[in-house]
Amino acid sequence: MTSTLSRAALPTPASTRTVRRRPPRISLTQTLYFVGFLVVTAAIMLPVIIIVLTAFKPASEVNAFPPTLTPTQWTLDNFRAIFSELPFARLIGNSFVFAGGVTLFALVFDSLAAYALARLDFRGSKVLLIVIIASLMIPFQATLIPIYQLVSDLGWVNTFAGLILPRAADAFGIFFLRQFFLSLPRDLDNAARIDGASEFRVFWSVVLPNAIPALLTLGIFTFVNNWNDLLWPLVFTTESDHGTITSGLTLLTGPGGIIPQGVMMAGALIAVLPLAILFLLVQRRFIESVASSGLK
Repeated sequence: MTSTLSRAALPTPASTRTVRRRPPRISLTQTLYFVGFLVVTAAIMLPVIIIVLTAFKPASEVNAFPPTLTPTQWTLDNFRAIFSELPFARLIGNSFVFAGGVTLFALVFDSLAAYALARLDFRGSKVLLIVIIASLMIPFQATLIPIYQLVSDLGWVNTFAGLILPRAADAFGIFFLRQFFLSLPRDLDNAARIDGASEFRVFWSVVLPNAIPALLTLGIFTFVNNWNDLLWPLVFTTESDHGTITSGLTLLTGPGGIIPQGVMMAGALIAVLPLAILFLLVQRRFIESVASSGLK
């Protein structure tokens, strides 16, 4: 009897206990953050949703009043019209050449200039840096006419050289990469120089591999900005065969300024798809480069 009572008084082993976990409490602050996130996401995605739905609407529903969000009759006529009214495939190819060429040249020249300003000590480097930063404050429109005059004198209007070369370097890209290069430890450079590496070998084999995240970030911004740019290709190209997708869409404006909204939205949707695919591909590479760089 006593042994039975003593066994009953013993505590139950932890393995046989049934532990009931209470669900985590959601505070008021977390709820407000979540609601705010939903509101901001909806505000950002609403224009994209409108573009997608309008691209599949017939002209009668696009111009109907009151307007409707979703089409009652889905159609592909707008996508057929964009390829019949414009040399759309050529415009897409021109955009890739223009944006890709500017990005390639900018990464090369910006990284070289940034390395010189961040790693080399030479007379006038601080003055040169101040001039580069000050150039960021000059509006792009203020230099457009002189650049066009120079390009015209060289006979580069309606050529890829006239579109790409004036943008082969960018003050923001130089400053951005310079700041990243300054964060890299100088011990890497010194160790390479002790081993007999030249200055260009240090730049190419030591600095650039550790700067891949910065290069990818700058490359994404440069490519997207030039892909979406309207004013530059509109000024430097006067023929539709040499234009880009953004300047080509302006040709859809009819007499009296009438714009076929459905066709325009279909063209904008097609123009955005390469950017979305490219960003998804580069984003994965960007995350991998940050994880494998080993820099803290």
